[in-house]
Amino acid sequence: MDMAVVELSRLQFALTAMYHFLFVPLTLGLSFLLVIMESIYVMTGKEIWRVITRFWGKLFGINFVLGVATGITMEFEFGTNWAYYSHYVGDIFGAPLAIEGLMAFFLEATFVGLMFFGWDRLSKVGHLAVTFCVAIGSNLSALWILIANGWMQNPAGASFNPETMRMEVTDFYSVLFNPVAQAKFVHTVSAGYVCASVFVLGVSAWYLLKGKWTNVARRSMMVAAAFGLASSLSVVVLGDESGYALTDNQKMKLAAIEGMWHTESAPAGLAIFGIPDLMNQTTRYEVKVPFVLGLIATRSLTGEVMGINELVLKAEQRIRSGLVAYDAVEKLKANRTDPVAREAFEKHKRDLGYAMLLKRYIEDPRQASEQQILLAAKDTIPNVPVMFWLFRVMAGLGFFFIGFFALAFYCASVCQFEKRWFLRIAVAIIPLPWLAIEGGWVLAEIGRQPWAVEGVLPTFLGASSLTISQIWTTIIGFTLLYSALAVIEVRLMLATIRKGPIEHHASAADDKADTNGGIAPLPAE
Repeated sequence: MDMAVVELSRLQFALTAMYHFLFVPLTLGLSFLLVIMESIYVMTGKEIWRVITRFWGKLFGINFVLGVATGITMEFEFGTNWAYYSHYVGDIFGAPLAIEGLMAFFLEATFVGLMFFGWDRLSKVGHLAVTFCVAIGSNLSALWILIANGWMQNPAGASFNPETMRMEVTDFYSVLFNPVAQAKFVHTVSAGYVCASVFVLGVSAWYLLKGKWTNVARRSMMVAAAFGLASSLSVVVLGDESGYALTDNQKMKLAAIEGMWHTESAPAGLAIFGIPDLMNQTTRYEVKVPFVLGLIATRSLTGEVMGINELVLKAEQRIRSGLVAYDAVEKLKANRTDPVAREAFEKHKRDLGYAMLLKRYIEDPRQASEQQILLAAKDTIPNVPVMFWLFRVMAGLGFFFIGFFALAFYCASVCQFEKRWFLRIAVAIIPLPWLAIEGGWVLAEIGRQPWAVEGVLPTFLGASSLTISQIWTTIIGFTLLYSALAVIEVRLMLATIRKGPIEHHASAADDKADTNGGIAPLPAE
């Protein structure tokens, strides 16, 4: 496989995935904020909460449409750009995606229409139930997609079948309740809730700075402040759970995140700052908090966190074990009843994927030299400097959001959001959740390299047999199309925000009154 084709295929998928992920977090978070706002409307009967819910629902709808459109493209890419990946693991990876389409997406899409057009046709409680179903559908979509992605990070409940030469499901329960998938799901949706809360706070703060729609803005900020504080705390707590999941399933990713080249005495310290030095295999100017990494990663003071160099040696051992499995598979191709080959395969099949790392250097891994085996073992090291700094930026933003939402909660209780300096901060930080979320996605995917499926299928083997010109054509095409969609999305969102929560019965005079700082055109309470 031409590595230029592989890298361009990765670039194309990264661009489409990261673009799609601009819309997903806001959809996840706004869906449950709408449930909270409409619940207040149903419980209190105050018409202002109906206006608030419908306004944020419009922004949800615009974002939802773009998220769906860009998500469908990604699923087709598995067939066009990653054909061998789809063939090799499609029996497992395809199942959660199919369930997501049949169960979650259809549920979500059906109830979205009822949510937008059922305000005057359904009872209050009935419409609230519809809005709740939209929120559940949105989050179920995320669940099934992250089950699929979690399996790529930790391929539980599946094994290689030498008769079909593919990975097949052996225990769907293990696929479904994969600890990595569960940790990723709760962490990802919590990040989406933070994103939506920051968005609602920022837009509402802009209204207060302009003296427009102040009734809507203050109420929206109160809901977002409480929801955001709970969500930001859960992001950090659940991020800790994700770190614990890495200890058993992705030791190299954890070591790269910490820039830990050598195994430390238990319990390991957590690096706050440092500069990874690839040449000398060390992290210079390191500042550590004692014991913290050991506690996070092993939940004990005695558990060991392995370093990069020791994990490379372990990878080398697994490559040699995998060569036995690879040789057994070749013999089983010629004679499926060969008992010696079958016994050797069953003993070493867990390491078959490691032998396939050698295909980057030689067609038949069994003919690999010692130098090639060492190179393949070193390939299991991801980009350490990128991993190290991405994690610290993401974690730093996570703790910043806790402080910001705590301040917002205080302002809601004490000053009713009248401090203009706080309102300016709320507007300025609107992009930050997206930076943290995109950084988290990049961290997870770069940290898995060189694997498309951890320990099972190297990324370079999963790509389709395309030409460089074909991939560049699609990259340019997607870039132009997505740029146009981005312009449309931003213009629609900004136009809706500028227009504000105007109901169909609002008059121009009402709008002017509220622009001057009043509460019209909201119905009297």
